Amino acid sequence: MNRRDFIKQGAVALALSRVPAYAGQLADTRKRVGLIGTGWYGKTDLLRMIQVAPVDVVSLCDVDSRMLAAAADLVASRQASKKTPRTYADYREMLKARDLDAVLIATPDHWHALPMIEAVKSGLDVWVQKPVSVDIVEGQAMLAAARKYQRVVQVGMQRRSTPHLVRARDRVIREGRLGTIGLVEIYCYYHMRARENPPDAQPPGYLDYEMWTGPAPMRPYNSLVHPRGWRAFMEYGNGIVGDMCVHMLDMVRWMLNLGMPLRVSSAGGILVDKGSKANITDSQTATFDYGNLQVVWTHRVYGDPPDPKYPWGATFYGDKGTMKASVM
Repeated sequence: MNRRDFIKQGAVALALSRVPAYAGQLADTRKRVGLIGTGWYGKTDLLRMIQVAPVDVVSLCDVDSRMLAAAADLVASRQASKKTPRTYADYREMLKARDLDAVLIATPDHWHALPMIEAVKSGLDVWVQKPVSVDIVEGQAMLAAARKYQRVVQVGMQRRSTPHLVRARDRVIREGRLGTIGLVEIYCYYHMRARENPPDAQPPGYLDYEMWTGPAPMRPYNSLVHPRGWRAFMEYGNGIVGDMCVHMLDMVRWMLNLGMPLRVSSAGGILVDKGSKANITDSQTATFDYGNLQVVWTHRVYGDPPDPKYPWGATFYGDKGTMKASVM
């Protein structure tokens, strides 16, 4: 499977379409939902959906059979019907059943585009975990498919519904307490690169590693990669910027009502942690230039954060005041 060829074929110019009033529909009807990717993030998102919306979880899909079985048991214990969802190892087989209204996609990033495009072709609305894709071309193809098939697609950035951040936007920024804001620093100082170097090995029997790799370049299997450790490898995602920066940048754009920046520049690399198999940057800055406003991202995976209470967050600098905002 060649992801680039697939995306090129799907990236056609398509007209804008109005999407249905999905929130109202969801409130009045019980939707049939499926989940592709049953790891920690996928289960967290799905179980929260069960709590807040009238849904029936019909099917689950994962290439890790052990993880898939555990997720099915957990969902059965949590959903109102107590029914055990059907399980699939291939999302294409799950979509062929034609018994879903919406699907959640919480796979590694390199598997976002293909199932999302197939889901909207099948008439489903989609929630996809951030970042939307591994590159711009994939994102454009996904947007084009959503518009062509007139489906609702939401990307899980998560910060816009955090109560204290809503208050910060409404009671601090919108009331002008910071004055004119000229700089926002966004940052993450978590130690996110594994330092151990286990040897490459044969994939475990419960994991279809060929399917897990899918459209990504094939690497020898290593226990660092699955589960969850895949974010340390550029083959499957886009580093800490794609993992952590997207949350804070989206939050800042929402709080300040920003569109797209005029320019983006970035620099960094593996400057300190050179001994690990991980190949994402351990140090990086990125500047999102809005003309009279600069939003500057910084991450490093070593040392302590400047403020231990804010290892991941944003600092807004205005001529009347400064505000720090974190997820806590």
